[in-house]
Amino acid sequence: MSDLPRKAVTRTAKLAALPLGFAGRATWGLGKRIVGESAEIVGRELQQRTAEQLFKVLGELKGGAMKFGQALSVFESALPEEVAGPYRAALTKLQEAAPPMPTRTVHAVLEERLGADWRDLFVEFEDKPAAAASIGQVHRAVWHDGREVAVKVQYPGAGEALLSDLTQLSRFARLLGPLIPGMDVKPLITELRDRVSEELDYGLEAEAQRVHAEEFAGDPDVVVPSVVHQCDQVLVTEWIDGTPLSEVIADGSPEQRDRAGQLLARFLFSGPARTGLLHADPHPGNFRLLPGGPDGKDDWRLGVLDFGTVDRLPGGLPTPIGDSLRMTLDGDAEAVYELLCAEGFVKESIDLDPAAVLDYLLPIIEPALLDEFTFTRGWMRSQAARLGDPRSPAHQLGKRLNLPPAYLLIHRVTLSTIGVLCQLGSTVRLRDELEEWLPGFVPEEEPTTAEELEDLEDLEEKPAMEA
Repeated sequence: MSDLPRKAVTRTAKLAALPLGFAGRATWGLGKRIVGESAEIVGRELQQRTAEQLFKVLGELKGGAMKFGQALSVFESALPEEVAGPYRAALTKLQEAAPPMPTRTVHAVLEERLGADWRDLFVEFEDKPAAAASIGQVHRAVWHDGREVAVKVQYPGAGEALLSDLTQLSRFARLLGPLIPGMDVKPLITELRDRVSEELDYGLEAEAQRVHAEEFAGDPDVVVPSVVHQCDQVLVTEWIDGTPLSEVIADGSPEQRDRAGQLLARFLFSGPARTGLLHADPHPGNFRLLPGGPDGKDDWRLGVLDFGTVDRLPGGLPTPIGDSLRMTLDGDAEAVYELLCAEGFVKESIDLDPAAVLDYLLPIIEPALLDEFTFTRGWMRSQAARLGDPRSPAHQLGKRLNLPPAYLLIHRVTLSTIGVLCQLGSTVRLRDELEEWLPGFVPEEEPTTAEELEDLEDLEEKPAMEA
């Protein structure tokens, strides 16, 4: 059987221990304050101890605990360096691996889903998993036609574990708030719960991956492996090698970091425009950096994996996003405010100062102001501090803004991608990607009127007549 803890009580007990630990540390912190240590120092120690326990527990479990840990890990850049440093390695491990399920369980799933003669479908099959994640693990194999493939096998009972963990985590979401300043954790957990059924459906994942693989076939920048076979609990796709983005974050050269960041931004914004789908799980474990130039060294391509969570955007990213970004860059406070009201970002019952809203937004979209921008952990921390400090005007204004449901997943994906760019420390020409792929960012030219056409014809005729 899977080593995913079988009894719900076992998983619940581990997760339930988290808030008890938080409460104990809060009492410890109060004691430190009483004996004279500064609030800032005590706060940092509490944050570090809380984070260490949280990621230790999440790393021991699969299911929703693992999924939440992966989603949270991309925001590590927002934490103070003295807090983030000690457990960055634990976060990387969450992004790339989890304890595997026993070989006999893998074989049992394959026999049930592919038939008793499942081995005949493969020339080779490696029992040791190449990767393990929140709801399944991947085995390297050779398909019967000679292609190297990745065989994704879903953990038995993964659905129940996902829902149980996320329900338990949501009960003490407010206690996790201090880990990521400026971010409300509860909507993140709710959104992950809402996506559970989709991620468990390998049929939906296979279809999303096929669409991307067909669209990006032959693309010089992005590689999406083709789907080879799919059935319940088993998904077989072509294998791609490459350097996981987590390794680029840890040890990559400046050139690799910049190229990976540029391609990640390009994929984020071009994907919806080209496929009508948004890849909605942008943590480093789902991307590979592949050699791409004529000699395999001059350039790099981005390999993209795991299409289990996507947002369906038939018209691409919503035009109001591009419109509001452009208006903000132009400093048109009134127009930005009117658009935000029309889209539901400002509720009808609330009145805000348009100039204050513009001041709130400008630092967030700073990367789009310049021809190129270097994403850093320091910049991410400054944004988190500005938005997370209850004393700041930005925090107070942010609490009064509303995030419409249609934008929730887009918002999370964008924040997660920015978090990865900051981990990479990439210098990215983000404005180029926005101008190329984001509807509304470049203003549409006004159509030529009949009178203007006549004037143009007169101008063309004049030189000929004068000649």
